[in-house]
Amino acid sequence: MSYALLASTRYDPFLMSCVWNNDPDGPSPYLLLHYQADRLIASAALNDQTFRHGTTLSNVKAVCYKVVREHNDSKGETALKVRVVLNPSGELSATAIPVKAFTSDPTLPSLFDPTTDLPPALVLTIHIDTQPTSDTISLKTTDRRAYDDARVRAGLQPLGSSDLPASDAPDDVILYNTRNVVTESSVCNVAFYRNRRWVTPPLAAGCISGVLRRWLIEQHRIFEAVEDELTLSNIKDGEWVLVSNGVIGCQLGRIKLHTSIKNG
Repeated sequence: MSYALLASTRYDPFLMSCVWNNDPDGPSPYLLLHYQADRLIASAALNDQTFRHGTTLSNVKAVCYKVVREHNDSKGETALKVRVVLNPSGELSATAIPVKAFTSDPTLPSLFDPTTDLPPALVLTIHIDTQPTSDTISLKTTDRRAYDDARVRAGLQPLGSSDLPASDAPDDVILYNTRNVVTESSVCNVAFYRNRRWVTPPLAAGCISGVLRRWLIEQHRIFEAVEDELTLSNIKDGEWVLVSNGVIGCQLGRIKLHTSIKNG
């Protein structure tokens, strides 16, 4: 296996106040860490891979606590993006970088109704990729070539780069497969508002099985699309899109189509 399995989560003391984020041990400062551990364990099983020290939430949590202590202040109040890697050897490791702390429930944008609600102050601009991508899988791994290629085509830098994006670059770009079925964005799962509900591409389309995507489906905030429900032909310029992942929570964006796509 040429890649390692990956889990990107957030450490944020604000999450301790979100009851929905509790894990089996009680209130947690990590965004859905028990879901992250579930996915790591399931992904490792698919790859005939094991944790060197056992497949438990406590081991994943211990690695996170260690890196948080190394990067945080004495009160532990600094919010961090925590990147957990399960290497092919079965060894867990983690790194962290500071992020802006949450000040409100990060799942609230999933309750937005574009037909009745006032638009939020922060709205992302999201493009559609200019060519299909055929080699994405439901596992979250360190192999990001397909996603970084899409970002570069949109004028964005690969994730983690310190270089500035192009002046006209969007906030994110949505990928689609060779059947023109929408899959995901370069860093998030996506959902579109259809028939008065948010609809997300099915895993079979080629999207990552995101932990917040799983939670939103369980809470009936989003629903899996039927086959070919979300294709390039029915994505409209200016329409709303809900993006989500295990670090940013949920955010709202609007599609900005290229002229060539508008003219179809």
